[in-house]
Amino acid sequence: MPQPDHVVKVELPPEETLDPDIVKYFGKCVDKLGLVPNVLRAYTGNPAKFRTFSAFYNQLMLDEETCALSKLEREMIAVVVSSANRCYYCLVAHGQAVRELSGDPELGEMMVMNYRVADLEPRHRAMLDFAWTLTLSPHDVGEADRQRLRDVGFSDADIFDICDTAAFFNYTNRMAHGLEMMPNRDYHAMDR
Repeated sequence: MPQPDHVVKVELPPEETLDPDIVKYFGKCVDKLGLVPNVLRAYTGNPAKFRTFSAFYNQLMLDEETCALSKLEREMIAVVVSSANRCYYCLVAHGQAVRELSGDPELGEMMVMNYRVADLEPRHRAMLDFAWTLTLSPHDVGEADRQRLRDVGFSDADIFDICDTAAFFNYTNRMAHGLEMMPNRDYHAMDR
């Protein structure tokens, strides 16, 4: 059974009415990814928020100069947070990113279903346990949790980046749930 055809359950402006900078950005997405992620289409209803969302996402997930976490580590956090929140959009889209960046389709599936079954190094296990707790019971996170991250080699700057990534995906998961956002179908077949 295929997933529903909509992008979101709110009206979006026709693509031909989008601002030129957004159209240009979509062209870059097609060149780099082969598609325009539906999450970007979802933000076209508010061009200012589209620009803010895109800039923040790019800095958070793609920047390699100010963040010591690897792209794979950030995607793993995205998937584990999305698994805790049962966010269909992000599990499909970021599960694909884990498959691509790791070269391991099984790891992508384990991250989506239950990261605890994966044979992870202690550093990644601690990082993902922290993101899981921060998502499901943030009030329980304390100094002992941060110290566990330091004990496996994360710096305080890394801890900030782990929190930043987990917090961002808790936000996007809620947007995806609230709008009933559907992932691009292409993700399902990629990097298998």
